[in-house]
Formats: sequence, structure tokens, C-alpha cells
Amino acid sequence: MKFPGLCALAVVLLGGCALKSPGSRSSEAGNIPGSWSATREARAGVDQAWVKSIGGRALVALVAEAQSANPNLKASAARVEQAAAVAKIAGAGRFPSIGAGGVAGRQRQNFLGQQTITNNFGVSLQAAWEIDLWGKVRAGAEAAIADAEAQAQADRALRASLAAQVSKAWLAVAEASEQVALAEIAVKSREKSSTLVRERFERAIAEDGGSAAQVRLSETELAASKSELEARRGDRERALRQLELLLGRYPSGEITAAARLPKLPPAPPSGLPSELLLRRPDLLAAERRLAAAGRRSDEASKALFPSIQLTGSLGTSTIQLERILDSSSGVWSLGGSLTQPIFQGGRLRAGIERADAAEREALADLQRAVLDAFGEVEQALVTEIHLRRQEAEIAKAAELSKDAAARAGEEFQNGTGGVLTYLAAQNREIEAATSLVAVRRLLLDNRINLHLALGGDVVLRRP
Repeated sequence: MKFPGLCALAVVLLGGCALKSPGSRSSEAGNIPGSWSATREARAGVDQAWVKSIGGRALVALVAEAQSANPNLKASAARVEQAAAVAKIAGAGRFPSIGAGGVAGRQRQNFLGQQTITNNFGVSLQAAWEIDLWGKVRAGAEAAIADAEAQAQADRALRASLAAQVSKAWLAVAEASEQVALAEIAVKSREKSSTLVRERFERAIAEDGGSAAQVRLSETELAASKSELEARRGDRERALRQLELLLGRYPSGEITAAARLPKLPPAPPSGLPSELLLRRPDLLAAERRLAAAGRRSDEASKALFPSIQLTGSLGTSTIQLERILDSSSGVWSLGGSLTQPIFQGGRLRAGIERADAAEREALADLQRAVLDAFGEVEQALVTEIHLRRQEAEIAKAAELSKDAAARAGEEFQNGTGGVLTYLAAQNREIEAATSLVAVRRLLLDNRINLHLALGGDVVLRRP
């Protein structure tokens, strides 16, 4: 997939071939561990097709739609173009400025009773150039290039974040659909149990379940199940509309989405911690901001040095309009100036102090971002370990509770079991089934978090 921001930036960099991007300062990010503490796996590479591995072609199509229509991404692409234009403007200061002009005038003079009227016509070509002897203009231009690169990386980060949001919203719809289906099953199960309890009451069976209170209890459970079903349906409608908003669509709730959660795909390779500095767009953006701050610090220091300005003009000056382009009426001028700052009221020194402080801030921001990135990977890795264990136990509980509910129903129908045991078994079966769906959704969400934390790019290969 093409990234508009990076393309725009490449045009700027190619246009200013005499300039170069500031060198990398990622080595100043702090201490980098040799491996992850949550896992010893260190296979190189990151799954760039993680969207498809999570949700297949359907999810790939939705993410592609979001990346082409989402307003936030359109705004981000515009910011990249603005930053590229600023870099181009900054680089223009290294070249002479040339302009053309014309003049026309008419003058009347009275002297000792004599009146004279004169005309004056002329055209000229002016040029001015500040020689960047100390590299001050270059430093500012290269800082602007680094800013543009940082903005392009921020655009990449936003695109990956949007892909994750769309994927999670799609999973939320799938989970909500499964929860609705489970709630519908629960209502049918409650209807069946309520009917059985009422039949026992009407037959005036005195054993465990022949009282009016137990009839009311079963009806209460049925009403609660119906209420839960409506709540689940509401969750699904909200999830559908949230997904549509991310896609840039009107939130009508008419989008078609998955009815079930997909299976958890194999875990991606975690690579080495040091590789994050080369992969994650937010870290690359922070490093570029540090590089830009360093060049601006150089620019502020060089403002103390003298500036050399060359000016020149070439043109004609005549009193006759028809001779305005006559070379015999030509005039020219050439000049130069040298300016050394002496007293600025502390403005230049304060500018240096400000630039140095901004560089220290950018360095601290990079170190914080790197530490946060390591934390996100470690948390995602360890969270998956415990969620897998939790899923296994809940799956076991769901299977046991299903069997317990079936046996409790048989015993109640045979007259050997109590209504409270029967209803409690139904509750456990419903709770375990809904919990199992919820934890599977958490596993998939955490897997998306892991892909983002590892710096997995979003490369869409649409069918």
C-alpha cells in the first residue's frame, strides 16, 4: 500500500538534493535490553499482513475503506503535505532571490518662472543573496526536513492505529453477535424452565417446586434473560455504528459484519527490542524530532556569526517610453554588506538557551517513548500468556456447566431435583458461555495490541 505522506516527503527531498536529512540519533535512546523478559523468542521480522491473519479478506476490505475515507487520515495527509512545503520553503533560503520590476513616473518643476515636465521609465532585474557561509540556513532547512520526516512517520502511526481501531470494532461486532445468539438461547432455556416449574405447580406437586414462589422465581429469571437479550442487541447496534464511523460512513447500523469471532492466529515473531527503534513509526518520529531540535540548536548558535549579503540589479532608465528596452539606456548596480550582531538585548543568547532546552526535551521524549514501547510489548506478551490460561479454564468451566445444567434439567423433570438447583445450573451455563466469548475477544484485541507494539506495519493486499 502506498503512503501519501511519504510520497510527498520524497518529492521534497529529491527537489532539494543539495540538502540531506540529519543523521540518526537513535543511539541516544537509552539502554536497550538484549531480549524480552516475557518471552525468549527472538525471531526476526514482523507480520505485515496481520489484518488479514486476524479477519481475512472481509477485514482487509474494511481497513482499506477506512484508510481511504476516514477524515482523520485525510487531515493527517494534509499535515504531511504542509510539513513538506515548510521544508521546501526553508531550503529556498539557500538560493538567491531574483525579481523583476518596472517604474514609470512624470514630474513637473517650476524654477524662476520656468516650468519643466520630465518623464522617467525603466525596467530592472534585482537579485539578492545571503551567503550561508556558516551553515545557519542549511541547519534550519535540514531541521525542517527532519520535521517533515517526523510528520510522515506520525501519519504511518495513525494509519496503523486506524487499522487497529477498525479491527477491534469489527471484533466488537462479532462478539456482540455471539452474545446476542447466546442471550437468545438463554431466553429459550428460561422459557422451558419456567414452563416446567409452572406445570409442576399446577399439578400441585409438593416436592421442591410446587410453590407459587418458585413459579415467580422462574418467571423473574425469564424476564431478566429477556432484558439481557435487549442489552446485548443494544451493544451490537452501538458496535455496528462505531465501526461505520471509523469507515467514514454514516452510522446507520446497516453494515454487514462477522457473526462470530475468528480463531486466534499464530503469534507473530517478537524480534529483538533494538529492532523497535527501526520499525515503530512513533519511535522513528520521536527520533526525527530530536534530530530537528539538534539542527535548530546549531542554527541558533550560528546566529551569532556575521551575515554576508550580496545585492545587484540590472535594467534601463530613460525619459522616452519607446527606449525602455534600449541597451544604451542601461544601468546596473552591485553591492554587498557584512553585518555582525553586537547588541541584541540578549535575544540571540536566549534563543540559544531555548533551542538547547528544546533539544533536551526532545531527547527525554524519545527516551520516554522507547521505554513506553518496551512496556507495551512486554505487557502484550505477558497478557497473552495469562489470557490463554484463563481461556482454557473458562472453556473447561463452560463444558462442565453445560453438562451440569442438562443433568439438573433431567432431575427436575423426573421430580428428583429442586428448582433452585435447576435455575442455578442454568445461570452457571449462561455465565460460562458469555465469559468464554468475552475472553476470546480479549485475546484477539491483545493480539492486535501486540502487532502494534512490535511495530507491525499495515500492508494491505486486497483480492
